[in-house]
Amino acid sequence: MWLAIILLFLTVLGAGWLTRLIPTRSTSWMKPLLAFSGAYLFTLTVTHLLPEALQLTPDTRRVGYFVLAGFFGQLLLEVFSQGVEHGHIHHHTSHAGRVPFLLLGSLVLHSFLEGSILVQSPGAAGVSQNFYAILAGIALHHIPAAFALMAALLLRLGSFSRALPYLVLFALAGPAGMVVSNFVVLEQLLSGGAYAALLGLVAGNFLHVSTTILFETSPEHRLPWPKLMATILGVGLALLVDVG
Repeated sequence: MWLAIILLFLTVLGAGWLTRLIPTRSTSWMKPLLAFSGAYLFTLTVTHLLPEALQLTPDTRRVGYFVLAGFFGQLLLEVFSQGVEHGHIHHHTSHAGRVPFLLLGSLVLHSFLEGSILVQSPGAAGVSQNFYAILAGIALHHIPAAFALMAALLLRLGSFSRALPYLVLFALAGPAGMVVSNFVVLEQLLSGGAYAALLGLVAGNFLHVSTTILFETSPEHRLPWPKLMATILGVGLALLVDVG
């Protein structure tokens, strides 16, 4: 559990630190990674998250409502985040010197919800059977998001040291979701279908993010070979995950 928390935290910090090594205008390296993570998240959601949510409750229609809420809720969040969740970097701003709190807040909420489904409870059958598969998907997804967030912060604030505390805040959001779910509200999650609802909500979130990534990687219905191979690898890896 704590290893997973540390991994999520360091993934975001490491991806944000890349802005010191890679020019923020150079995003070509990000496109195959986005295609891979989008395909992986989409496949994982359809084959693992949704079936698990439906198995955990007899009220399957309720899960569907939460999937819809997650999908359209993410659509609303992206009004404020400007697509940073899937690596969008905006190189112009009229708000120099100001922290983009709406962008940051939407990313923190997004990451907190993702982390909250990472529940490890050996005594609860069916819960977190995809723990490490989901952890890998979230970590991969956070790499372009953290890089894009740091690029936006550097544009606004002008220095890495001023931007770093806000990157740390984003890095803490996913682990905070894990801590809350596993150590604060675990009993409530495991009763009354709450965990199934949470899985449905995050599944809807993942469906929006992953499909947006996949559509954006093939504009005008063209898919270059590197992105095509990355997409196939992402689907293949998610299908090969051993869910016991």
